[in-house]
Amino acid sequence: MSYWQREETVSLDEKKAIQSERLRATVNRVYAHVPFYHNKMQELGLEPEDIKSIDDLKYLPFTTKQDLRDHYPYGLFATPMEDVVRIHASSGTTGQPTVVGYTKNDITMWQDMIARCFTAYGITKHDIIQNAYGYGLFTGGLGCHYGSEHLGAAVIPISGGNTKKQIQLLQEFGSTVITCTPSYALYIGETMKNMGIDPRSTKLRVGVFGAEPWSEEMREQIESLFGIEAMDIYGLSEVLGPGVAFDCKKRTGLHINDDHFVPEIVDADTLELMTNGESGELVFTMITKEALPILRYRTRDITKLYTDKCECGRTLVRMDKVTGRSDDMLIIRGVNVFPSQIESIILKVAETAPHYVLILDRVNNLDTLEVWVEAREGMFSDAIKSLERVEKHITNELFSLLGLHVKVKLVEPRTIERSEGKAKRIIDKRKK
Repeated sequence: MSYWQREETVSLDEKKAIQSERLRATVNRVYAHVPFYHNKMQELGLEPEDIKSIDDLKYLPFTTKQDLRDHYPYGLFATPMEDVVRIHASSGTTGQPTVVGYTKNDITMWQDMIARCFTAYGITKHDIIQNAYGYGLFTGGLGCHYGSEHLGAAVIPISGGNTKKQIQLLQEFGSTVITCTPSYALYIGETMKNMGIDPRSTKLRVGVFGAEPWSEEMREQIESLFGIEAMDIYGLSEVLGPGVAFDCKKRTGLHINDDHFVPEIVDADTLELMTNGESGELVFTMITKEALPILRYRTRDITKLYTDKCECGRTLVRMDKVTGRSDDMLIIRGVNVFPSQIESIILKVAETAPHYVLILDRVNNLDTLEVWVEAREGMFSDAIKSLERVEKHITNELFSLLGLHVKVKLVEPRTIERSEGKAKRIIDKRKK
């Protein structure tokens, strides 16, 4: 088997040498050019020469999204603006936007990372890629676009939304690959069915899905719906965008491109390092980015790391699919709940569709959680006892998993609002 780049299969000793050299260069650069890191290291009593290898990563300061917001827009850039050729930013819906810059070398590296991911999915220059990630300040659209072109594939830059047009192009342009959020893929498939079109009738063979947490159960739903391989791509704009980690055909975890992004797992509360296989918050240090090389960035994503060699031959460290976020975690009457846990139960129930919403409220100073789930077509024509049976089954499964009594309500098909981007899963009435 051939790989996009040899760094995917180097020995652990060679990888450590590569990472250590790049880390030393990065630390020297941020110490010299980013006052935030200079001051942070001074506070810790650190000089650049104290960081000799990747083993010393643990001594460096953490960086948070708030740090990026506090230095909005360009305060953490390590290069002059004349060397920056691209700027992306978060939506800022939960606060000040986070701004990310890229030099020409950063863009080239990004293209390489996307091509590396797509190669692992079996995508080649012979494919036609319908890119339904949003273009603009969001990193997904342009990231996948440039990486696809770098691989030599044909790209259809349709962006997100305009679902009927998406379906038209799937049919008429012969798209073999689609890239979008997993929830939007389900929406496209559902729309096709409503239009009397079999989602399996297109030439699609691979889907590249990311930008939101999704479960193995949702992967199975998408694969069954379209008759394709549904592959996971992971990234976040503060680190790069899509292309930080990726599935391989063995599906034993997502391979992190750790010659560019060094991962750690820490306890979200104490920030103590966790060992391989332990669940915790994912932290990244960027060791090749020029414009915005962030040290020990707290992603808030919850996962595990594995360093053993994958059956595919890659020696890149692997991470589990993200199960949730430490800052999106719901605490209901003292119980930690991630939406992905609830999704995993819902998608195993044959009578329900993969559309749900979690409604949080406070009654008599007590937090409550209600789960609305769409029933499959025809369920509401059945006896009320059938609906009650399914609701009770989901309730019992959730109690078994969470140890929490949750009210489950089956609603009619197409009741829950659809999204052409990231799905809105939570309505929190406690904040109103």
